[in-house]
Amino acid sequence: MNKLRGGALPISVSLVLILLPLIYVALFRSNSIDALILWTNQLSNWNGYNQMSRFMGDGAIGSIQRLVRGRGRIELETTGFSCNSSSLHSDICVSTDLVTIDMKSRTVYIPQKQSLPPINWIVQPYARKGDKAALGNVAKVEIIRGIKNKPPPPCDIFHNVPAVVFSSGGYRGNFFHEINDVMIPLFLTTRHFQSQVQLVATDYKEHWDSKYHQILTSLSNYKVINPAEDEKVHCFSGGVIGLVYHGDLTCNTSGIPGGYSTNDFRRFLRDSFNLKIKNVTEIEKPVLILISRQRTRALLNEKEILGLATELGFKAITTTPERMSNLSRFSDEINSCSVLLGVHGAGLTNALFLPDGAVMLQVVPLGLEWASATYYGSKVVGKMNVRYLEYKIIPEESSLLEKYGRDSPVINNPATIGKQGYAVSSKIYLRGQNVTLDISRFRKTLLQALELFRR
Repeated sequence: MNKLRGGALPISVSLVLILLPLIYVALFRSNSIDALILWTNQLSNWNGYNQMSRFMGDGAIGSIQRLVRGRGRIELETTGFSCNSSSLHSDICVSTDLVTIDMKSRTVYIPQKQSLPPINWIVQPYARKGDKAALGNVAKVEIIRGIKNKPPPPCDIFHNVPAVVFSSGGYRGNFFHEINDVMIPLFLTTRHFQSQVQLVATDYKEHWDSKYHQILTSLSNYKVINPAEDEKVHCFSGGVIGLVYHGDLTCNTSGIPGGYSTNDFRRFLRDSFNLKIKNVTEIEKPVLILISRQRTRALLNEKEILGLATELGFKAITTTPERMSNLSRFSDEINSCSVLLGVHGAGLTNALFLPDGAVMLQVVPLGLEWASATYYGSKVVGKMNVRYLEYKIIPEESSLLEKYGRDSPVINNPATIGKQGYAVSSKIYLRGQNVTLDISRFRKTLLQALELFRR
């Protein structure tokens, strides 16, 4: 066989080499094109390899491009890579070129191109980038491009889908943070890939995967990669490092990637967990579920509260945060609920599973008015097609009154305590306070909830 100048094979021979793996895939009906990627990897010296590898990622390029805008979008289209670190909450880097990830070292290699400067960046892919306490539980990911003494290692495994690298650490164990820092951002970042994406979760824990199995399998057709256990070198048709964040319990249709609302996320949850009740009108007898807190901000007269609810016509049920470990079963319970009642805390995040038109009733302890309004108030819950009520306690209903006395600024001027910093105020109001509701006073609010249900 006579070779052409520069070692290039004749065009006819090159075409045969390219068509052989395509024929193989077609004949054996493979569900992936790993064989084709392996073949093209062997032909990496062929001049058409870059065009072929680019073609391999075309199905995901548009989805990746939706994750950047403005200058970032121009940079991505020009160079195949872009990073946005301007957000106060999270950094996100994207590549439409093939990327290599060394799982053992958590290093992402971006292809080097002529005239582009080298890159050696460290990111922590978690949506609380200014929170030192959270980031203390988040592994660092290194991103490298064109560093002479750090060449990309050879690939052990090839994927014909892009990777999304994120951390499941941070405030894991707190349901509010698990949803707001990971699950909603993961939905925003990956939903438009239509499950054709490989999730790579640093700080992985088996119980986390089990708890959110329905969500993870709805977002990706592939098993989540645990880098610490895998330790191989994987190559992907593109990559995303970090997650998009819009706000707590929030998806903005105008935000990146565009088009997703908070109610879209609720519908996604309903489908993922196969929840049956879409609207509260499907519930014949009103059901009240009280989220019982055992350690802090506990309701000390739960039995009286449940008795009042029963007297007013509710089927009254109490549940504890520990039951949330089986999220599939727990979400089904919440989905059958007309009124979700609880003292301000992470358990109220379960309002996401309520049917449309249901009521969330938040008990607001002393000193927690701002937090209650910011994280679960009417502006937040109203985006969910869930009705919001709150019951603000008075000093006589707080355990702090007996401890500090009526003349203490803890009781009559919580704002001055707040100015002393989060460490001081949280110790008093979040971790040092329990609640005993005035049943006669609370009756009026519960009647309001019942009236909202009946409308």
